[in-house]
Amino acid sequence: MERKTRKLLPFVHLFYIMFLSQLVFCQLDYKFYDSTCPDLTKIVRYGVWSAIANDTRMAASLVRLHFHDCFVNGCEASILLDDIGSTFVGEKNAIPNQNSVRGYEVIDNIKANVEKACPSTVSCTDILTLAARDAVFFAGGSYWPVPLGRRDGRTANKTAANELPSPFESLDNIIAKFNAKGLDIKDVVVLSGAHTIGFAQCFTFKSRLFNFGGSGKPDPELDASFLRGLQSVCPDQADSDTKLVPLDSVTANRFDNSYYKNLVNSSGLLQSDHVLSTDNRTALIVLNYSKYPYLFLKDFGASMVKMANIGVLTGQDGEIRKNCKVVN
Repeated sequence: MERKTRKLLPFVHLFYIMFLSQLVFCQLDYKFYDSTCPDLTKIVRYGVWSAIANDTRMAASLVRLHFHDCFVNGCEASILLDDIGSTFVGEKNAIPNQNSVRGYEVIDNIKANVEKACPSTVSCTDILTLAARDAVFFAGGSYWPVPLGRRDGRTANKTAANELPSPFESLDNIIAKFNAKGLDIKDVVVLSGAHTIGFAQCFTFKSRLFNFGGSGKPDPELDASFLRGLQSVCPDQADSDTKLVPLDSVTANRFDNSYYKNLVNSSGLLQSDHVLSTDNRTALIVLNYSKYPYLFLKDFGASMVKMANIGVLTGQDGEIRKNCKVVN
């Protein structure tokens, strides 16, 4: 009898987690602010449009900001919190975020306008979630409905932020980190497609150009023409480390499926992207997205909704910050 009970425990635990996940999702509502802040989506959309009109890179930055928030303590806007001396340590200065993550001021500006229209009503988390969706749309991607009702967290976790998925990690490690958040291998491939817009600093891929795996030679799997172009932009010297190169060399500012076409053609920039086209677990998904752009856009929206439900605070949990930089 004891053995049977032990065998059932993992199943019961899994069922419990799935039940809670569905419960949280059910507490979110597509019409959550319809009566309390009817102009919310217009305010966010205009703020995002203005930011991208001023800086096309901002579309990718807002998507990345949302990703970096959700993967640390869940989607609760902890990434937006400032350090306060030695009494409160935020996530902005974690290694993956420092001198890398952008868009804080865009969310702050949108929040200020939302507060004027609907004081103490809309969470910074929901604003960030909507902003990421609108950023993809204005860059040419799809538009998906977003359930709302998230609340803001009161804490931050710099240690966890330092463990965000990295372009230097193996695919196994990246998959494990996604799995830990309730995301599967397909989500890894789909959400990596956000690299169809945005830029990377040379240091994130330079080892592929000159000393791949300590061989003293370039990555033999890189397309020769693509390699030469990268070597000219990112020469093998320290002062080129922070130069920016588009993650998608074909349509850098357009949210489309060119990223996957590049992977199939051995022209993926990051090693963590390239391996998606060569690993048996992910190669077929990459190939399908390279052929069927609408399939990618549809699946991307679904995975973004899934990601936006990680660790969500609702009801009496968390708070509604008046200023996204500090807890109330």
